[in-house]
Amino acid sequence: MGKRHIMLEGSRHVGKTTLIQKLLAGTDVPLYGYFTKSVPSKEAGFHDIYIHPAGCPEADRVYTPQNQIGSCNTRIHRVNPEVFETVGVRLLQSARQDGIILMDELGFMEAGAPHFMEEVLRLLGEDTHVIGSIKPRTDIPFLEKIRHMPKVEVVQINEDNRDDLFAALQEEIASWTRN
Repeated sequence: MGKRHIMLEGSRHVGKTTLIQKLLAGTDVPLYGYFTKSVPSKEAGFHDIYIHPAGCPEADRVYTPQNQIGSCNTRIHRVNPEVFETVGVRLLQSARQDGIILMDELGFMEAGAPHFMEEVLRLLGEDTHVIGSIKPRTDIPFLEKIRHMPKVEVVQINEDNRDDLFAALQEEIASWTRN
């Protein structure tokens, strides 16, 4: 059997990214892939969402139109699919077998980025090490495909179990770095 991929699924602000960061903090293997960061927008009620390389330290992060995947509020979502198709695809294609691939977060914004989605599914079908997060939406075919992939384990995270999940997943992630 191939290596297992872990996808954390939970509501907004429950701690998916925080848990991933804690799990990866002690690793000494290369990190590939990406993470997204939401920051308040200049437009009231909106937040802008950016994509960054997985191992990029806070001090080195840039927030430009070239890595802005979109902006949204609770009702309106403006997506820049070309950023997924360029920056996102490049980050996924540069992943190698000697590390851990981060995909934080997968959701509905990728819908207009077929090459990006294809790269995600390709990596999740391989014997790589992937940890990521997905939105808890069952109405998105892309996310449903991910949930049903043989090498993907979806782990539910909520405020009640997030601290226990660290202990439960820590040994799994540590075993990835020993191989």
